[in-house]
Amino acid sequence: MELEPGREALVRVAVATLWTDPGATRPVDRPALAVPSDTDGWITGMDATQRVGDCVLSQLLLGERVLVTALHPDGWAEVVAVEQAAPRRDPRGYPGWLPAAQLAPATPHGDPPGPLVVDAVSTGLRAAPDGPVTLPGVVLGTRLRPVGPAVDGWRPVRAPERPHPLWVPEADVTDLPAAAPTADDVLAVAARLRDVAYVWGGLSGHGIDCSGLVHLVWRRFGVTLPRDADDQAAATTPVPTGEERPGDLYFFARPGRGVHHVGLVTAGSGPRMLHACYRQRRVLAEPLAPDRVATLVGAHRV
Repeated sequence: MELEPGREALVRVAVATLWTDPGATRPVDRPALAVPSDTDGWITGMDATQRVGDCVLSQLLLGERVLVTALHPDGWAEVVAVEQAAPRRDPRGYPGWLPAAQLAPATPHGDPPGPLVVDAVSTGLRAAPDGPVTLPGVVLGTRLRPVGPAVDGWRPVRAPERPHPLWVPEADVTDLPAAAPTADDVLAVAARLRDVAYVWGGLSGHGIDCSGLVHLVWRRFGVTLPRDADDQAAATTPVPTGEERPGDLYFFARPGRGVHHVGLVTAGSGPRMLHACYRQRRVLAEPLAPDRVATLVGAHRV
């Protein structure tokens, strides 16, 4: 099978970056464009300014579905990321560009997401139990489909366009919960991402932005929120001032403008949040400073 416009495809690399335009990529972005992608090498190879360039829209995880809308002879695919809602951009999902080599055709009958989810911040899939890593950098929140029982602490799983099972440490994956997560569950996952680098459009434990953090920690539990902060605000329930509780979301906007920032409410004296901070270029937990309070437009509950 080959990629075709109008048909779905699956991400075949651990993390695929969604770009505004093929011409927007820079020499420093080469590790993110490769097969396999090297997201950690890409992020560590950039300085703080390069990490906030607006050429990146989002990122997609291994096995994530896209709708291919066009294929270009220069090796790029125009796609819609159907698992990342972005109603203000496209009702079908998040639109953007990916290297076509990072995609594999979906099967005619569809490829349902697996019941396992990666719980480690990052892991690698191997060709055999305890063998060499074949697919590195598979990140928290990635859905995997098991293809057999565990063997000596290793789970065999399916990966797109791989004819044979790959193996993941059993300790790095877990079953998706049947019930909705508690606030403590969500905050515990978010806390494991503290000090991860801030990367505009990032959606992994290698680098992440504010709305990516919110999207990813809920995705870890099988709950799909929109990708961008303004859409997350529209998709969640406002909470009266003073009634927010840990696990809720704080949204921020400047006067006369749309929501531009989001963080997770945390426990403590006075308003506090855990967020991917553009200013300090990392994920951290902190009290809301006066200038943050001045732009706080409300708390919402998922």
